[in-house]
Parts: sequence; C-alpha cells; structure tokens
Amino acid sequence: MNKQIEVVGLSKTFTLHQQHGVVLKVLQDLSFSVAAGQCLVLHGHSGAGKSTLLRTLYGNYLAAGGSIRIRHRGAWLELVDAAPRQVLEVRQQTIGYVSQFLRVIPRVTTLQVVMEPALKRGCSRSDAQARAKNLLARLNIPEPLWQLAPGTFSGGEQQRVNIARGFMVAWPLLLLDEPTASLDEANAQVVLQLIAEAKAAGSALIGIFHDRAVREAVADRCLDMSPAKPPQEEFIYAG
Repeated sequence: MNKQIEVVGLSKTFTLHQQHGVVLKVLQDLSFSVAAGQCLVLHGHSGAGKSTLLRTLYGNYLAAGGSIRIRHRGAWLELVDAAPRQVLEVRQQTIGYVSQFLRVIPRVTTLQVVMEPALKRGCSRSDAQARAKNLLARLNIPEPLWQLAPGTFSGGEQQRVNIARGFMVAWPLLLLDEPTASLDEANAQVVLQLIAEAKAAGSALIGIFHDRAVREAVADRCLDMSPAKPPQEEFIYAG
C-alpha cells in the first residue's frame, strides 16, 4: 500500500486564557494513514474535532504532540516540526485544502482565483486558463461571472469557486471540509465526480461530509472521532 500520509499519536489542545487557562483537549492520541487513491472520511458529531484535524494536518494549527508524516517530492517529511518555508512548499506542491470559506484578495477575478494554484506550479497561462474554464463550467458558474471578483457572489457560488480552485491541480493529498454542504444535488454530483477523478489519478483524500449518501459514495474508510471512545477506523467500501 502506497501511503501518502501517516499520523501517529496526534494531539491538539487549546488554552482558554480568558477562562483562567482552561485547557481543551480536542485531539487525543490519533493515529491513521491514507494511501494514494483512497478517501478517508472523518466521522463524529459537531465538536468532535474533525475540522481541527484538517487544519492541523494543513499546518494552520500547531500540534501539541505526535507525528504527521507526508510523502513530499518522493520522500517522507515530518510536518509537526517542519520549518515555515517547508510548510509553504508543501501547500504549493503536495497538500490541497478545500475549506468551507473562500478567502481571496479583493478585485481579483474569479478566473484568476481558480488559475492561481496551477500558475504557482509553473503551468502555462493558456493551459491553466483552459482547465479553470472547464471546472467553472462543470460547476455551473455562469461565464459572465468569470471576469468578476467572487467576493460579491452568493454563498453557493463562492463555494463552487473554492471547489474549482481546490481541484485545479493534482494534489498527492487533498483535504476536504464539507465541500457539498450548501450545494444543490446537481452540483454535489459534480463534486462527487471530481473526487472520483482525483482518486483515480492517485490522490489521497481526507474529508468531512455530513450527508450520509455522499459519505457512502466517496468513502473507502471512515475514521470514527467520537469522544466516547478512542478514535478507530471502520472500513467502508464505496460501491
């Protein structure tokens, strides 16, 4: 099995300084791995730490303990103590992240927002533009909007722009935080197709999906993060 990420004994705490230094243990002794071509779905009620896990894997949060190893440029790299420049390089080449919110520079066009990951990798502008246009069309973003900044779009339109940007390039590891949460059925089906294409191309995916039908459609395995018991993996085979 060609592992793309291996997590061992991961923990994450938050200290509430305005509440007398109360320490919240959000992630405790979490261990799992994901291979190329697999999708691991995070399961657990709201507050179980699913989004915190994704942000810790991406480096937005600093782990309190444990190990996060990813395969980067053909070699294993420990992310927990990686230098900031290494984390930035990993985000450009190895780990993609589709969050719930679109954060972009004002006045940058939608087309440019979607193209950016490919341009940062040195892709030609014409190839990047063709790929971006294809994704925006598949996700039903009207062409007249492509030259407008997405900051004024509806929530659903912004989410679809965010998804297009996330799938703009091939990521060895792709993190998905509720990518279908506010989409209608037609656009949710497009996202499922994009996930299937990424898996077929060899991406490892870790995602949060609250819709059961979507979970069952994409999951190869499920990580149960319920706090009542130690995190453990249940095997679910998409069919």
